[in-house]
Amino acid sequence: MYGKAAICLSFVILFLISCSIYVGTVDLRSYFFPLLQSPQVPRSLCASGPPLRVYMYDLPRKFHVGMMDRRSFEGPAPVTADNLPPWPSNSGIKKQHSVEYWLMASLLYGGNGNEDREAVRVSDPESAEAFFVPFFSSLSFNTHGHNMTDPETEVDRRLQVELLEFLQKSKYYQRSGGRDHVIPMTHPNAFRFLRQELNASILIVVDFGRYPKTMSSLSKDVVAPYVHVVDSFTDDDALDPYESRTTLLFFRGNTVRKDQGKIRIKLAKILSGSDDVHYEKSVATPKNIIMSTEGMRSSKFCLHPAGDTPSSCRLFDAIVSHCVPVIVSDKIELPYEDEIDYSEFSIFFSMKEALEPGYLVNQLRQFPKDRWVEMWKQLKNISHHFEFQYPPKKEDGVNMLWRQVKRKLPRAQLAIHRSRRLKVPDWWQRRR
Repeated sequence: MYGKAAICLSFVILFLISCSIYVGTVDLRSYFFPLLQSPQVPRSLCASGPPLRVYMYDLPRKFHVGMMDRRSFEGPAPVTADNLPPWPSNSGIKKQHSVEYWLMASLLYGGNGNEDREAVRVSDPESAEAFFVPFFSSLSFNTHGHNMTDPETEVDRRLQVELLEFLQKSKYYQRSGGRDHVIPMTHPNAFRFLRQELNASILIVVDFGRYPKTMSSLSKDVVAPYVHVVDSFTDDDALDPYESRTTLLFFRGNTVRKDQGKIRIKLAKILSGSDDVHYEKSVATPKNIIMSTEGMRSSKFCLHPAGDTPSSCRLFDAIVSHCVPVIVSDKIELPYEDEIDYSEFSIFFSMKEALEPGYLVNQLRQFPKDRWVEMWKQLKNISHHFEFQYPPKKEDGVNMLWRQVKRKLPRAQLAIHRSRRLKVPDWWQRRR
C-alpha cells in the first residue's frame, strides 16, 4: 500500500517539475550546473512600450545653436542631424546648463533602428503626444549679460518676447494652453523676464529654488541633473578602491553663496584643521576643473552643500567620479528619484547635523569600508544615467529625461480635458 502511494507521489512530483520546466519557473541548470549559469544582468530602468512622439518646433537659429558661436549662428537652416554643431569643448562651466542642447540633439538624431529610445521626433504635429520648444534659455542668460542692468540683457528679453508671441500664435499651444509643451529652463535665471507666462508647460529644471510653488512643482515638471563638467572616470578599476582614495572628504568651489548656500562658509570653519579633509575655495576655470577632477577621483567622499539653490553641478561631478556624495541640502530635489534610490550610493546629513562641530567628519571616519565599496560599485552601475552625449545611448541622461516627461503627460492631458468642459464647440456656435 505504501509502495503504491510512494510511486503515485513520485509521478506527481515529476509531473509538477516537468510543468515548471515547461513554463520556465524552474531551471535545473541552477541546481546541477551552477558554473554554466549566465551572469546576472542588472535590471534595466528603461520603460517598455513605444517611444514618446514629440513634435519639435522649427525655430530660427538665434533661439538655439546660433548662440553657441558665430559660425553656428550663420549656418544653414533648418538645423538637421547632418549640420548640428557639436557642443563646444571649451564651453567650461556653461556646459552644466546644456541639457537643452542634448534634448534637441536627441530629437534630431534619426537612429539606426536598433536603439531603445524614449522619444522620437514626428513631422506631423497632429500625431504628437508632446511638443518640444528648442529655446536655449539657459545659454541665452549665460551669453547675453548676467547683470540685469547690463544692456546686453535686452537681447535675452527680446528673444523671450518673440518666443512667447510665436507660441501664442501656435494652434497646438492654444489647444492645450501649453500643458503638453516641454520647455527646458535649467539655469536658475533662465527665462527670467517672462517665466510666469509659461507656467502651464512641462518645465525641465534642476531644482525649484528660484520658482514659486504656484509656478513650478514636481507634480508637473521634470527635475534634470546638471551636466557634469569633470571628465567621467571610465577606468576606475583599482583593486582596493577604498585605500587608493587617500582623501576622506573633498570640496572645491565657491564658498560665498546666497540663501541656504551660506552654509558653505560655516562648513569651511568647521572642517578646517582636518588632515584628511580637503575644503578649498575655488572658481570654475579650465585649470581648476582639471584639479577638481583629480581631487574627486582620489577621495572617498565628496561634499555637496547647498548653493544659491538646493542643487549644483558638484553632485553630478561626484557621481561620474565614483566619489560617494555627501549631500547637505535640506530642500534638494533629485533627478529620476522615482526610479533611482540615492541612498544606495549617497549619504545625507541635515544642515543642522552638518553644522555640529566634528559630527559629519566623525561619521565618515567610522563609515564601514565594505559599505563604502558597495556604494562605489553602485556609482559605477548608475553613472551612465547622468551622461549626455550625441548620439544618445540607452538609459543615458537624455533618455531618462524623456521618460520622465512621458510620465507627466497624463496629468497634463487631464488638465487639458477639464479645461474644455465649458468651451463651446465650433459646431454649436455655428448653430447659434
